Amino acid sequence: MRYSLLGLLMATSFIAHAEIQTREIPYTAADGTRMVGYYAYDDAIEGQRPGVVVVHEWWGLNDYAKRRARDLAELGYSALAIDMYGEGKHTEHPKDAMSFMQAALADADAAKARFTAGLDLLKEQAQTDTARLGAVGYCFGGKVVLDMARQGVPLEGVVSFHGALATETRAVPGSVKARVLVEHGSEDSMVSPSDVAELNAEMVKAGADYQFVSLPGAKHGFTNPGADEHQKQGLDLAYSKTADERSWADMQRFLKETFDKAER
Repeated sequence: MRYSLLGLLMATSFIAHAEIQTREIPYTAADGTRMVGYYAYDDAIEGQRPGVVVVHEWWGLNDYAKRRARDLAELGYSALAIDMYGEGKHTEHPKDAMSFMQAALADADAAKARFTAGLDLLKEQAQTDTARLGAVGYCFGGKVVLDMARQGVPLEGVVSFHGALATETRAVPGSVKARVLVEHGSEDSMVSPSDVAELNAEMVKAGADYQFVSLPGAKHGFTNPGADEHQKQGLDLAYSKTADERSWADMQRFLKETFDKAER
C-alpha cells in the first residue's frame, strides 16, 4: 500500500497533537464550600463520550486521584476527579485524613450534595455524554460511590476499589439504579468479613445488578503504588501489581458493558 508524503505528514501531525487534555476547574458545593475538580479527556476523540466521576481516597484530591482521571481519559472517557473535602485539600498524614473523612461523612445529605455538585460539573463539559454517566472510587471514595448507588443517584454504573463497605443508609428494594462492581482485597484488614457479608446480603435483597470480586492476597490500597510508603505510619496498606491490573481490567469490561447497554 502506498501513502503520499502529504498524507503521512498529516497523520504525523494528528498524532502529535492528539493527547490527554487536563485542567483544574473550580466549583462550589451547595453549602458554599469552594471545591476544585480535575478534568481529563482525550482530544483525539471527536464528540461526546461517557462521563466518569473519580472519588479520591481518604487522603484527598491528590496526584493519585488525578492520575486515575487521566487513565480513564486514555480509555476514551470524559473523566473528572472531584473534591469531597473542599479547596482541593489533601494530606499524607493519617490523622488529618481521618479528620477530613469523618467531617465529609458526618452528614449524609451534605456528602451527597458534594458528590452531586461534582457530577453536575462533569455534565457541563462539552465532551460528556450526559446520558451515560458512571463513577469510580478508591478507599473513602469507594464508600462514596457505593452510597450514591444506594441512594439512587442517576448513574449507569459505579466501581468501588478497596472501598469501605459499611454504611448507615442501606439500599432497599428498587433503590439501586446503577450497576455495581466491588473490587476488594481478600486480605483487607480495614474491612471486616461481616461488612463483606452484610454488603452482599444488602445488594441481593435490594435486587441490585451487583458483582463482588475478591482479589487473593490483596490488602487495602492495592491499586495505589504509593500505598507501601504508608506502612511506615503503621497502616496495613500494600500495593499489588497483580490486583491492580486485574481490577482495572475488570473495571474496563464492566464500564464498556454498562455504557453499551445504556446506549441501546
